[in-house]
Amino acid sequence: MTVDKKIILRNFKVEDIDDYYDLMHPSREYHKFNGPYYKKANEEELREYLEKMRKKLTNNDNSIHEKKKIIADKNTDEIIGEVSWYWKSEETFWMEIGIVVFNENYWGKGIGYQALPIWIDELFDRYKKIVRLGLTTWSGNKRMMKLAQKIGFKCEAVYRNARIVKGKYYDSVSYGVLREEWNKIGKLCKVR
Repeated sequence: MTVDKKIILRNFKVEDIDDYYDLMHPSREYHKFNGPYYKKANEEELREYLEKMRKKLTNNDNSIHEKKKIIADKNTDEIIGEVSWYWKSEETFWMEIGIVVFNENYWGKGIGYQALPIWIDELFDRYKKIVRLGLTTWSGNKRMMKLAQKIGFKCEAVYRNARIVKGKYYDSVSYGVLREEWNKIGKLCKVR
């Protein structure tokens, strides 16, 4: 399936900081789905984090661009969300990826389906030794589970009753894709 690309992945800019603060604010709806079992930064902690980010950007510290990118509207450059990665096991070349669509106005519009394949391609191209990519969510985030399956990730593990949200237990669900699998299936979800 090919869809028209409405987004771009780009580096952070100093001008993004104020919008980023508004989008990451603790009151935003996405926090109910994006790891709601983890402690969230309060407003003061968020301001401190963004001030450190501002200093890095002002000092041309490109380390900020290595592990995450902004998802922006292709036409307006409005921030929609971000993609990220971290090492699950650097010794075995296993990365874990993530995506967050901060802006609720873009929910249900296929943004994840557009952004994740671009990010996966970029990571496999940039890090030639990567063997696999993982994506982990929780059973209360049905959209993320559906997205992982739609782009060709396989459900590899379900950790039962591993997350607590509002006093209720949910499963932790891990998906993965191997480089050789992505080389075949990734072409199915390319965007124009």
